[in-house]
Amino acid sequence: MTHFSSLRSWSLLGAAAALGFVLIGQPAQAHGFAHGGLSSGFLHPITGVDHLLLLIGVGAAASYVSAQLLLWALAGAVLGAVGGALGASLPFAEALAALAVTAVALLILRSHQSAGLPRLGVAGGLVAGAVALHALLHGVEAPSDHSALAWWLGAFGASVLVSGGSFLLMRRLPLVWTFRLAMLLALLGGVLALGPIGLLAR
Repeated sequence: MTHFSSLRSWSLLGAAAALGFVLIGQPAQAHGFAHGGLSSGFLHPITGVDHLLLLIGVGAAASYVSAQLLLWALAGAVLGAVGGALGASLPFAEALAALAVTAVALLILRSHQSAGLPRLGVAGGLVAGAVALHALLHGVEAPSDHSALAWWLGAFGASVLVSGGSFLLMRRLPLVWTFRLAMLLALLGGVLALGPIGLLAR
């Protein structure tokens, strides 16, 4: 029975990996000037694969390390959104946003391999930085007209739903599932980061 459960687990993980690569074949980033109100804001963080994977990773990291990481993520989101709205930008932002997914995944993997959990300040700083980078892109893209508030509420709602759902799901599953998810996220984040480099080389 144990062998069957392990086989089924790896089969499901393989199916998830295949789905991930199919998604990567779609437009990877939902970056660009955003329009619309609540529904547009809600869809924005979950229609870009890099944003969606980061939200899943944040929830998984919080379930593995500490629920307080969700508060660090919120702080990073506010900081990044304000910075983006004020016009802040970073070079190679697309690649860095993808690498942020890998960084959060590596936090989980490192915690799994070490004897103890990382310091909350270190883990929280990494998660906050990763989320801030993505929120910075959102802040640049967000509409600046009367629909801005509704757009931000929608984006916030989607982010809470995905990260919170990931957190609750990983809490209910055996820890090995979080480890396997982290391996998948680390791989997909690296593939996404290499995408813009390949486009530049053409």
